[in-house]
Amino acid sequence: MLRKGLLTLLCLQLTLLFVLTSAGAEEKKNASVDLAPNARSSVLIDADTGTVISEKNKDEKLPPASITKVMTMLLIMEALDSGKLKMDEKVRTSEYAASMGGSQIFLEPGEEMTVEDMLKGIAMASGNDASVAMAEKLAGSEEAFVAMMNDKAKELGLKNTHFVNTNGLPVANHYTSAYDIAVMSRELLKHEEITRFTSAYQDYLRKDSEKPFWLVNTNKLVRFYSGADGLKTGYTVEAKYCLTATAKRDNLRVIAVVLGEPDTKTRNAEVTKLFDFAFSQYTNHPIFKTGDTIGSFQVKKGAVESVPLTAKHPYGILMKKGEDPAGVRHEIVLDSNLKAPIQAGQPIGKLVVYKDNSAVMEFPLESPVEVKKATLWIMVKRTASHLFFLK
Repeated sequence: MLRKGLLTLLCLQLTLLFVLTSAGAEEKKNASVDLAPNARSSVLIDADTGTVISEKNKDEKLPPASITKVMTMLLIMEALDSGKLKMDEKVRTSEYAASMGGSQIFLEPGEEMTVEDMLKGIAMASGNDASVAMAEKLAGSEEAFVAMMNDKAKELGLKNTHFVNTNGLPVANHYTSAYDIAVMSRELLKHEEITRFTSAYQDYLRKDSEKPFWLVNTNKLVRFYSGADGLKTGYTVEAKYCLTATAKRDNLRVIAVVLGEPDTKTRNAEVTKLFDFAFSQYTNHPIFKTGDTIGSFQVKKGAVESVPLTAKHPYGILMKKGEDPAGVRHEIVLDSNLKAPIQAGQPIGKLVVYKDNSAVMEFPLESPVEVKKATLWIMVKRTASHLFFLK
């Protein structure tokens, strides 16, 4: 009798073990597939919200090679937007900048080229020499520019990034991660004019000279993948083949980053696979398009009382295809005590997006302009005007 009971118990244990093993196998089977199996690390994000769609070792610190230039281009675009630089401004090449090896546009010491052409050289041909020339133009030296790069990395909350140079040539203690690259790529794409450079497949420098220089984009996806318009390739022996790429279809823009791929063919194939997954499974529900009127905010004791807000870039939320957007709504939440002076770019509130009454996304809102304090004369006129309307 005891032996029979023990046998029954053993059968039950074996059955339970089989069920648990099968469940585990099924769970593993249903787990997200590695879309970039040959990459050392990868990440796929929605550009509008920053939502991670797929990832593998996304926070691992790795050498980024020329993907470093995403941060270099970001600082250049910020300088252009602020008026510190102009596209037609001339940039002189130092002997140090001209001495850079690796990918280059073969700048000569003393040669001058416009900011626009330098950007072409960086974005399309991955010019190490152009990167250093622009760094020296903006900060006075490459070292000072690298400090700006690291400051910007901290501002963006990048926890696994440290730069030592502007171009990604191999050097100790120069690293970043797939996720950090995606974040800085997303920030760069807020400057929409950058895709004019990153999406071009071919162009020329020194067009009117005896030796025009033919540029061919190192990112072949901009020619062969529908919707691809950037962003930056990279290669060194240590880093292997790397790419941060972006593509847009309809309202959805995604960013895919792969690091440590064995060759360009595999790199492009796996980024294509990441793109295909995103566009087949997801869509973007738009809240505001670039240039749309968002509303306005009031400024106490400001030279102007009300400042209009327009969308600097698209705002939307990521949704699975087929998901009902009926429950999506948004509201503007402004800081309660906005008092002059206010700086351009100063945070003034947030755009909160709700889905079925739950907050799913928050976008920071910034003042588009500087608002100075009102003069005494303006305040007197304003008070008189208000009293008149009250009558």
